[in-house]
Amino acid sequence: MNTVDVLWNAAPGGLRPADGNVHVFCSPLDVPSKRLEELAQLLSYGEWRRANHFYLERDRNRFIAGRGTLREILAALFELNPAHLVFTRGEFGKPHIAAPAAARSLHFNLAHSDAIAVYAIAKHELGVDVERIRAMDDAEQIVSGFFSPREKCLLQALPAEQRREAFFNCWTRKEAYLKAIGSGLNDQLDQIEVSLAPGDAAELLGVPATLPPWRLHSLRPAAEFVGALAIRPEDSHVNCWQWNGPP
Repeated sequence: MNTVDVLWNAAPGGLRPADGNVHVFCSPLDVPSKRLEELAQLLSYGEWRRANHFYLERDRNRFIAGRGTLREILAALFELNPAHLVFTRGEFGKPHIAAPAAARSLHFNLAHSDAIAVYAIAKHELGVDVERIRAMDDAEQIVSGFFSPREKCLLQALPAEQRREAFFNCWTRKEAYLKAIGSGLNDQLDQIEVSLAPGDAAELLGVPATLPPWRLHSLRPAAEFVGALAIRPEDSHVNCWQWNGPP
C-alpha cells in the first residue's frame, strides 16, 4: 500500500458551504481494508458497476475510496446521508449534484493522481487538478503540442532541475481552468497561458477572447505533488484540508 503524507491540516467538524469560500480536501486513495469497506457501503449501484470494470484490484479499490470519500465530504457539509446523493454529468463530463434538492446549489470538482485525490467545493463553478511530479516519456511531445510559445520559452529558461515541476505546474493550471469552465476545448490548450516557474504565484496570463478570465490558486497537498485550483473572482478565500473520515 502506498502511503502519502498529506501536508494540510485535518478538516475540523462543522464545516459548511459559505459565499466567498472554497474548501479543498485531500484524501488518500490507498486505505486500510476496514476503511475501504466503510466507503464501499456509500456507493450507488452505478458506481459499483464502474468499480467492477477495473481490471487491477488496486485501481478498483482506489475508485471505491475516491467515490466514497466524495460522498462522505459532500454529506458532511450538508449533514446528509452520503448514500442519498445522486450525481449527473454535464455535456463535457463535468459532475454535478442532481439530488437531494438542498445540495444542488453546491459545485464541486475532483482530481486524483497516484495514491491521492483532491476535492474542491464551493457555491460557484470551479476546477481542480493534481499530479505527482515524475518523469514522463512523452513530456516533450506534450510541451510541443499543448504549451504556448511563451510557456515553452519560460520552461526552457529555467534551470534543468526545476523544469519537471514547472511542467506539472503548467499542465495542472491549464487543466484546472478547462475543468472550471466545463469545456472540452483541449485543442485550445496552447492558447491558454499560465505562470509555471516553481515558487511563482499561479496566474492565468492569457486566454482566447471567447473564454472567461478566472483566478488560479496553486496547491501543494503532499510532497512530490502539485495541483491547481481555478475559481471565480468572487470566491476569495481558499481553505485546504486533509480528510481521513468525518471529524
